[in-house]
Amino acid sequence: MTNGSRIKETDLSLDDFKTIDDFPECGGIGIFIGTVRNHHEGRSVKALKYTAYTPIAEKMIRAIEQEIQSKYAVSYIQVIHRIGALDIGGKAIIAVAYAPHRREAFMACEEAVERVKHEVPVWKEEFYSDGSSEYVAGCCIRKDDDVAHKHLHLNSHSH
Repeated sequence: MTNGSRIKETDLSLDDFKTIDDFPECGGIGIFIGTVRNHHEGRSVKALKYTAYTPIAEKMIRAIEQEIQSKYAVSYIQVIHRIGALDIGGKAIIAVAYAPHRREAFMACEEAVERVKHEVPVWKEEFYSDGSSEYVAGCCIRKDDDVAHKHLHLNSHSH
């Protein structure tokens, strides 16, 4: 699915990616699958909803993939992020990297996920067991040292 969407409103699967069979020069596969967990900062989470500005998010993910492919000399890197409502255990993001060696595959996969999560306009709303919800913004909102690698809570409200 090389030219497929990087932002999807349907369940994610490894079937959405090219197989290693298409890359006989590669001996390393890096895969990351991010799922919805049942807690965040001490609060019980019952579900999430991701939204995105899809036209820009698609372009940004593809640009990140191209930069990482060049930087690590990997044969294939692709990231797909899910939008819409997800229950606990639902797959929110999958990244796949194929490289001649494992080190490059691991590094490419990790950097791709970090950059997508911190740079691409995808917003996460968490729904809590107490009936409230909050938007949780990634590091792309502010890049100063005070909030680097922390989440900001925006628009907290009860339902």
